[in-house]
Amino acid sequence: MNIHIKNGRLIDPKNGIDAQRDVFVAEKRIAAIGTAPDGFVADRVIDAVGLMVIPGLVDTAARLREPGYEYKATLESEMEAAVAGGVTSLACPPDTDPPLDEPGLVEMLKHRARSLKLCRVFPVGALTYGLKGEELTEMAELSDAGCKAFGQADAPLTDTRVLLRAMQYAATFGYSVWLRPQDSFIAMNGVAHDGEVATRLGLPSIPAVAETIALSTMLHLARETGARLHVCLLSSAAGAELVRAAKREGLAVTCDVSINHVHLSEMDIGYFDSNCHLVPPLRGLRDRAALRAALLDGTIDAICSNHSPVDEDAKQLPFAEAEAGATGVELLLPLALKWAEQDDVPLLEAFKHITANPAQLLGQKVGYLSVGAHADVCIFDPEATWIIEAAALKSQGKNSPFLGYEARGRVRYTLVEGQVAYQSNS
Repeated sequence: MNIHIKNGRLIDPKNGIDAQRDVFVAEKRIAAIGTAPDGFVADRVIDAVGLMVIPGLVDTAARLREPGYEYKATLESEMEAAVAGGVTSLACPPDTDPPLDEPGLVEMLKHRARSLKLCRVFPVGALTYGLKGEELTEMAELSDAGCKAFGQADAPLTDTRVLLRAMQYAATFGYSVWLRPQDSFIAMNGVAHDGEVATRLGLPSIPAVAETIALSTMLHLARETGARLHVCLLSSAAGAELVRAAKREGLAVTCDVSINHVHLSEMDIGYFDSNCHLVPPLRGLRDRAALRAALLDGTIDAICSNHSPVDEDAKQLPFAEAEAGATGVELLLPLALKWAEQDDVPLLEAFKHITANPAQLLGQKVGYLSVGAHADVCIFDPEATWIIEAAALKSQGKNSPFLGYEARGRVRYTLVEGQVAYQSNS
């Protein structure tokens, strides 16, 4: 289908474009920008007057809950939620049931995702069998099946000898290792940041040193092996400083942060709001400020949703017993806009963290709108306001710490490979 997107404000961070430009789509690709190519006849015209046209968002952490956790969410519900949020590509962690540690499971997931014809799904393979931290998976076979990186999700890998061998293996074949830094012994049974809120509420805590000790180990092993390390879901000021120093040294290290941690802190737990029971825990105001500063100076490469849908019964429990996690893939764009507005960040800079940068982390040629690029496009109204309510979310998981907030920015169209995968009715 040939599509002409006219009168929109095109913002493409990778190419440094922020101007009113028409976009022409043909044969799943961007055919031209600005002026129609010779012989172009549009099958459909989208008038984007008053709207912004950006590359489809790329999310580095979105759990789809299949296979194994269909009672929490299904592949179809979460992919529909993704395109409703303008997300056209996402990486899913390996902590399904069973984990993504066999090529057949990865191929099945990719086949199911392709059949739905919604967003692109890039699986992160399990680093160890069963995510048990004991025996390395066959990374080469998993890579052939479609895995773009390897990690442990939230499962601990306490044996540093296994981690060393995993990084040596990954370095040999050029694979990227994605790890969330947390010392499982220090963090054991903790549910909140070790600060004044946890103390006041009597909640078991997780100090920031749980992050920095694990991160220091990972960085030392990355230095020793030459492996490409991606640090997932950075949460503390001290952690950001360690990554900053490692980058300054020249280590092949990248990192992302959850949009939740860009906006929220331990103070938002209030009186045991289980929607704020997240992994990693919401930390102090100083940590939040440091994470925002790290985004601006390039220490943190990408912002992700850390989309983790949870069934209602698992959240309707006391804070310490409730399951950690929140839905977020539909909120990544409006919350990124909110951050840009609050910190006076140019949109080219802000959108880089949810388009071109995460695409680069995945090693995929998406997240930009050059001629010949995949026609993955998000068209949204930057002035449309809406209240974040459970009923307004397409995700099967309705839990979010932002319920009741007013959001600005509403997706009107999402194109994936030149096809309209989502169109707003409002």
